[in-house]
Amino acid sequence: MSIQWFPGHMYKALKEIEDSLKKTDILIELTDARLPYSSSNPSLGTIRVDKPCIKILNKADLADPSITEIWIEYFEKETGIKPLAISADQVSDVNQIPALCKQIVKTGKLKNVRAMVVGIPNIGKSTIINTMAGRKVNKVGNVPAITRHQQRVGLKGLDISDTPGVLWPDIDDEIKGLKLAASGAVSSSVFDFQDVAYHTGNYLLKHYNELLMERYKLKKEPSDGTELLEAIGKKRGCLKKGGILDYYKAADILLLELRNGNIGRISLEKPEDIPVETIEKSLLNE
Repeated sequence: MSIQWFPGHMYKALKEIEDSLKKTDILIELTDARLPYSSSNPSLGTIRVDKPCIKILNKADLADPSITEIWIEYFEKETGIKPLAISADQVSDVNQIPALCKQIVKTGKLKNVRAMVVGIPNIGKSTIINTMAGRKVNKVGNVPAITRHQQRVGLKGLDISDTPGVLWPDIDDEIKGLKLAASGAVSSSVFDFQDVAYHTGNYLLKHYNELLMERYKLKKEPSDGTELLEAIGKKRGCLKKGGILDYYKAADILLLELRNGNIGRISLEKPEDIPVETIEKSLLNE
């Protein structure tokens, strides 16, 4: 499954980010702690060059803490990257960011640190900026691509540019696309909803079987994603006329409860899941 979702405003935003980086001291890249690799725009790695970067693993409260620790150790080995796992709506978590920016970028007392917040849609950029500002600066929602233009926010000792969520033209890695779809990073109009739920169910059965059994009160372990959807549908009364199972409703329940953390703290990938060719390319660029 190849996801193609690159609205015109995203192309424009990417060009603006590239141009603005020349006047920026530090990059703050937001990723989803549940899938830090798949939720990181590869285009940003290309245009960042040697600009220092704080890589935020947001929604850490939804991710498997043991896996998040592995990701932190992984990113700490990358040149110019400082990883930080947080939850965007937690003031104490977010307040670490300005101090970290000033620590990395040593400026004079009279000069503010110029930071740019970047990331894919629905990753929490506006929430983090609002939390840092202590007021509602930007519109927030759970629908991808709410921010459409770069916005500047002045905080004490920090000038922040908030950018629109930017994907990349084609997500040709099927597994990466399915993970992004499961997390809600892309619009539900660009993928087969039931297909995403089926593949996500297979992953959860393999890695988080006990959480599934507990959440949906299952007595028998489903053999695959289809059986899982059937079991969820029967438990939650997802039936059409004639008692026919409504797979779409069952899929909606599974994905919504995954995204909301109702099933438990779940991570959808580990560093070992990164394709070998991607790691080799990264090493060549260092």
